[in-house]
Amino acid sequence: MKVHHDASRDHVEIELKLLFDPADEDALCKHSLLEKYAIEKPHLQELESIYFDTPDFHLRRQKASLRVRKTGSGWRQTLKGGGKVEAGLHQHNEWESDVNGPALDLAVLREMAGPASEWGKLLDAPALTERLAPVFATRVTRAVWNLRLPEGDDIEFAVDRGTIECGTVSEPISEIELELKSGEPSRLFRYALQLLDTVPLRIGNLNKAVRGYALRVPQELPIVKAAALALSGDMSIEHAFQIIAANCNAQIQGNEIGVLHGNDPESVHQMRVGVRRLRSALRLFGGVIQVPAQIREELGWLAAELGAVRDWEVLADFTLTSIVTASDEASGIDRLKSTAAAVAHDKREQAAVALRSPRYTRLMLTLSHWLLGAGWRDGIDASKHKELDAPVQAFAGNMLKHDHRRLRKRGRKLRGADAAKRHRMRIAAKKLRYATEFFQSLYPPRRVKRYVKSLARMQDELGRLNDAAVAQGLLPELKELHPELASDIEFARGYLACVSDSEARSLYVRWKRFKLIKAPYQA
Repeated sequence: MKVHHDASRDHVEIELKLLFDPADEDALCKHSLLEKYAIEKPHLQELESIYFDTPDFHLRRQKASLRVRKTGSGWRQTLKGGGKVEAGLHQHNEWESDVNGPALDLAVLREMAGPASEWGKLLDAPALTERLAPVFATRVTRAVWNLRLPEGDDIEFAVDRGTIECGTVSEPISEIELELKSGEPSRLFRYALQLLDTVPLRIGNLNKAVRGYALRVPQELPIVKAAALALSGDMSIEHAFQIIAANCNAQIQGNEIGVLHGNDPESVHQMRVGVRRLRSALRLFGGVIQVPAQIREELGWLAAELGAVRDWEVLADFTLTSIVTASDEASGIDRLKSTAAAVAHDKREQAAVALRSPRYTRLMLTLSHWLLGAGWRDGIDASKHKELDAPVQAFAGNMLKHDHRRLRKRGRKLRGADAAKRHRMRIAAKKLRYATEFFQSLYPPRRVKRYVKSLARMQDELGRLNDAAVAQGLLPELKELHPELASDIEFARGYLACVSDSEARSLYVRWKRFKLIKAPYQA
């Protein structure tokens, strides 16, 4: 949507934000892809932006930002609100108009947004004009190229260098903004991938406003769990897949900042869950879509990077903590905990390096290009296209039936099963749970809730047993690094072996209860 109002405008802005090393600025500005697709000579802009909010950050709490920007031609005010960010692609509502100097005219913005709209009402808050004050500012030198891609897409390519300033604190800006003026969003990602072939880049999930607020007040790092999915039975299989895959991708991307800048084990866990859910979705729909080997392989790489962190964090924060709580060997196990925590910290640093790498950037750009461009249709015949257009209801039932039967098959030999067999059962249970949660809106809520609750309880038992099995593998590694802890390590291994025997019996009880519950797809 794009509507012009004389010297003002409002529309949904779509832009891809990428970060670069200042040392690569010259290579970017002289990149052959700029010369190839530019429709006019580049121009420079000196931009000074002042962001406003109330003392209690009324606008930020409503996911809005308000600024006045000085350019060579005068001043413009901008309200941005709502929207979403996926793999660096920022989509939000935006309203702009010219103003006389660095002062706001909320009445104009309110009229543009619509007085009765969410954003019009936001600007109509009591005494808002009097309460607004500058919060932070940005000073940027921007080099701009207007590009036209071969398919006719128009893109504004901007290279920004400058600072975000908040009082005496500042932060540098080195980023690219690829704003889609017209055309398909998927081609922004394709163009970015071409840039990545020669210049190292990182996805920028935080815009200048978010970064500016972070300088003003400490920001709580998000822990993003899977959002609830709403599908309908007459929805096509393809549409359902798009919604599910985007949901998984949002969970992965949403936890990236927590993995990079935090120390909460839950951020690694939730990012890893997002990767697992996406891999499960690709498996579920694998009979009707074509998934590039590169995406499958690179998701496996990312899962392994996060898994190494998660295993050591679980050992340090949960498994060994349970031993301290239940035994009299607290001092020795505390030494183990601190040593395991140090290894977990190193593994987390390694994962952060992976997330900052061009390899991770390429994976996220490739995945988003594939999802937005319906790349799964490439290389499949017309009969598969018809399958994709079929209603999802029958497909969901068949997939859930298949995964339910596989779990029951794994559970037949549960009594007396070793760690490897229990692990296979755990994987089957996890896949069934993900599939059930993907499709749960297609079935009666009470039946789904009961089924998932029982499945989750059994999965928890399997998870604890798996944590103990993983610990049995990690503790010898710790022993090699710290032979002085040998006696404490052997005590921990013996304790975990005893606990596992007890919990294996509890698991069997959970399994028998689960078998009695009717699956959601069953009449």
